[in-house]
Amino acid sequence: MAENTPAYTTFYPSDVSDEEWEFCAPYLTLMDPEAPQRRHHLRALFNALRYVAKTGVQWRYLPGNFPPYHAVYQQAQRWIRAGVLETMAADLRKLLRMLQDRASAPSAAIIDGRTLQSVPESGTRAGYDGYKRKKGSKAHVAVDTLGHLLAVTITPANEQERAQVDELCRQVQEATEQNVKVVFADQGYTGQETAQQAQAHGIDLVVVKLAEAKKGFVLLPRRWVVERTFAWFGRFRRLARDYERTSKNLAAYHWLAAVSLMLGSLLSIQSA
Repeated sequence: MAENTPAYTTFYPSDVSDEEWEFCAPYLTLMDPEAPQRRHHLRALFNALRYVAKTGVQWRYLPGNFPPYHAVYQQAQRWIRAGVLETMAADLRKLLRMLQDRASAPSAAIIDGRTLQSVPESGTRAGYDGYKRKKGSKAHVAVDTLGHLLAVTITPANEQERAQVDELCRQVQEATEQNVKVVFADQGYTGQETAQQAQAHGIDLVVVKLAEAKKGFVLLPRRWVVERTFAWFGRFRRLARDYERTSKNLAAYHWLAAVSLMLGSLLSIQSA
């Protein structure tokens, strides 16, 4: 690392702990740590990115005890292009599953989508969700039966959820090395075409239907897992709306949130 590299000391709840950084550092180091062009500590840059995700702060309002916002943004883009967050999430997911006496690769998944209201920066790619009465983007996700993120794809909010089954199943099988055999979904995914899209990837699509005579809140089998994951994502204010100019950045914040959540779970299990 270049000499006279400034040290950034922060004590925010979103900062990575020493144990978390020990896990993250090998993934985030994209070049020689001693490279002379490095001007900021990677840990400080990663802490700043986590701060943005957790608080939802605008880039130019990043506190002064972090590296300059443009340096954080540029490094974040390098990590996104390299697929670092997805790789970290995959390895964390395997570790957590094995620590809970599960197979490293799941055989079942749950899919769903949620609509995020747009802002002016993301409005050019937004669509109108008539059901939710929102203009914005829709995040389509797949999780394993423990709620860990397997796949995410972003579309305008007017895109039908059932139209994303093919892409989600492709990502799921890529992430699990073709191990998933069944995917659970709500009634929005009903139809022969969606079932055929899943079958093309070797997956049986099971639609969990709502009881006809329901009264009040009904906890649907399997389906509640992905809803809980959405609730976990709600802890990250950057995901409260679609603040991003590109759908790739919005997907990346979902992966960052997943990594943050799984790191916390890993430490909790190890300290138990």
